[in-house]
Amino acid sequence: MVDLGLREGLTDGAVRAITEGTHGDPFALLGPHRVSGARTVIRTFKPNARAIALIAADGRKLADFQHVEGGLWVAFAQGDPGLYRLRVEWPNGSHEAEDPYSFGPLLGEMDVYLLAEGQHRQLTETLGAVVTEVGGVPGVRFAVWAPNARRVSVVGNFNSWDGRRHPMRLRRECGVWELFIPRLPIGEAYKYEVIGVHGELLPDKADPVARQYELAPATASIVADPKPFEWHDATFMRNRAAFQSKTAPFSVYEVHPGSWQRPDGKPVTWRFLAEHLVAYVKHMGFTHIELLPIMEHPFGGSWGYQPLGLFAPTARYGSPTDFARFVDACHEAGIGVILDWVPAHFPTDAHGLARFDGTPLYEHQDPREGFHQDWNTLIYNFGRTEVIGFLVASALEWLKRFHIDGLRVDAVASMLYRDYSRQPGEWIPNKYGGRENLEAVSFIKHLNGVIAHEVPDALMIAEESTAWPGVTASLADGGLGFTYKWNMGWMHDSLDYFSLEPVHRKYHHNQLTFALMYAYSERFVLPLSHDEVVHGKRSIFGRMPGDDWQRFANIRAYYAFMWTHPGKKLSFMGNEIAQGREWNHDGTIDLWLESRASNLGVQRLMRDLNTLYRAEPALHARDFDPEGFQWVVVDDNEQSTLAYMRWGFENDAPCLVVGNFTPVPRSGYRLGVPRAGRWREVFNSDAEIYGGSNMGNKGRLAANNAPSHGMNFSLDLTLPPLAVVILRWDGEAPAAEEKPAKKAKAKS
Repeated sequence: MVDLGLREGLTDGAVRAITEGTHGDPFALLGPHRVSGARTVIRTFKPNARAIALIAADGRKLADFQHVEGGLWVAFAQGDPGLYRLRVEWPNGSHEAEDPYSFGPLLGEMDVYLLAEGQHRQLTETLGAVVTEVGGVPGVRFAVWAPNARRVSVVGNFNSWDGRRHPMRLRRECGVWELFIPRLPIGEAYKYEVIGVHGELLPDKADPVARQYELAPATASIVADPKPFEWHDATFMRNRAAFQSKTAPFSVYEVHPGSWQRPDGKPVTWRFLAEHLVAYVKHMGFTHIELLPIMEHPFGGSWGYQPLGLFAPTARYGSPTDFARFVDACHEAGIGVILDWVPAHFPTDAHGLARFDGTPLYEHQDPREGFHQDWNTLIYNFGRTEVIGFLVASALEWLKRFHIDGLRVDAVASMLYRDYSRQPGEWIPNKYGGRENLEAVSFIKHLNGVIAHEVPDALMIAEESTAWPGVTASLADGGLGFTYKWNMGWMHDSLDYFSLEPVHRKYHHNQLTFALMYAYSERFVLPLSHDEVVHGKRSIFGRMPGDDWQRFANIRAYYAFMWTHPGKKLSFMGNEIAQGREWNHDGTIDLWLESRASNLGVQRLMRDLNTLYRAEPALHARDFDPEGFQWVVVDDNEQSTLAYMRWGFENDAPCLVVGNFTPVPRSGYRLGVPRAGRWREVFNSDAEIYGGSNMGNKGRLAANNAPSHGMNFSLDLTLPPLAVVILRWDGEAPAAEEKPAKKAKAKS
């Protein structure tokens, strides 16, 4: 028969709420509480326990617990028991640790204030599973934002996934639930069990700010090792501001980590990529690697664009430390790292953010605002300060903790417009009746302002496909504050042009020239991204017209046009080897094509373009300055030919770029140049080493005094078929070189 004194301070309803796991304030009953006289009652809920002893800090046994009912145990101690432990005998062993319910509130006043304001920028140090010590006791402090929940518990193998065992304390000031679990080791899997606002038991939730997750398709979060990674990139980080300045070369190799190459058919790891991908990118001369989203995501077929773990690298390729080693290896090789980052939407998976506490917490309630029809995903509520704080903290986590050099923000256009991909009646206008998403605009400006202040040498790049004004304009000038914007117009126009049979190109000449009408309205990146080589669009090489010789010539000319056009560069993996098939995320790119002369030629060409682009300031230093570009021939549509000057700064040699986009060679093609003297042919996409016919201008030419195209000097050039040539001014030529170039024999 149970001693009625064991129920002192308890009601039948309270006991039932504890044993059924519905009590919203477990600290009111569990743990130590003063009762009559000088006694302290200690209550603990341990269903299936065989015996429990109360142990003092010095190891003395203070009392035995007695079972009340349903797993609720009670013991009494004289006075204050101090920092005590519970020694629990289970059917399969014993366990001894401090009582989670003997610890007071954990979050400090400033943390609570910043969380409530949505201004906490180090969420993984405050929310989530933080390995720490409380009162000298090691363990894990859990904290999660779920303001409308009736009860939140931490569950895992350590408590048999029983949500009644570790219910949390609600900090009502900020809507955060917290609990310290003593002696819990690093590496433990856990989730949150949530009773929603209406009393419903929700599917177990992964931690929104976990730093590590189980390998998909498992969905639990992991208590991550907080030990800081030992970085070796101090020199790179010290020089990063200059390396990433707007006048520096910027040439990006875009990669889906899981399908670049596989080590003998085994799963891809960060360690493999640190050794092989880094070496390949360095060999190819790119300045940066851009990774498709590597934040934890449940469905691999989304390529990472439907992430749920915005603070953790996916477990698919290794641990967070392995990922840090990969970034470190990139930096040691002089290569920057950019991550695709997705604040525009998130998937509806039950273990994720959707209706996290039984209410639309991260998303809008109304599907006209909160649901993306194109992707079947949910939209963040950018009008909620806590959501803004969550997203900003995620961005800072990658830039600060992992030394990431920039973020490419996905699907910005979908954030800016309330009617994005919606029919009339399917969207809600803003407060002024317009289609602009004012809350999203405010979030983007706030995000870029915070990044500019806290990580001023980091890049913020927008994938924005509309004509929204001022995407890269400064916040002070009313812009969105991005560093760069993808030039989707240039990409569509140029791809369409080079997909045409050359005989039709004269009717579409403006598709090559139109981009210069707006080239300086934003700071642009020219992208040939993963989106252009999937879903039936064919590969870049697959779009090229003509026989095999012409297709390879076309793709070489296209890349040369891209690398000499104003704007920074981005190319997806496989483009550099003229891969014939579309990208398949379940396969790999066909690097074996290096064994074919024509494909190797394209790869060599892209490597040499990168080398030349980095070496010649005229090709990169004034990408965003109209004075850095000058048309020489813009209107020769009949011959599908164009020519332009690229200018660097005062002491930089200018470069002349000439493109002939027909298979007809042209001899004696006179072009005006701004300077007398020697002009060296530093690049020719028709060179034999690239698989071309080797027609050109024999290395260098001397300008003659015949005016042309409004300039005082001119060159007589041979233009190879389907090719681009680049000539750099090399200074005044000796008299012996002042002779016209020999005309090359025409190629039929």
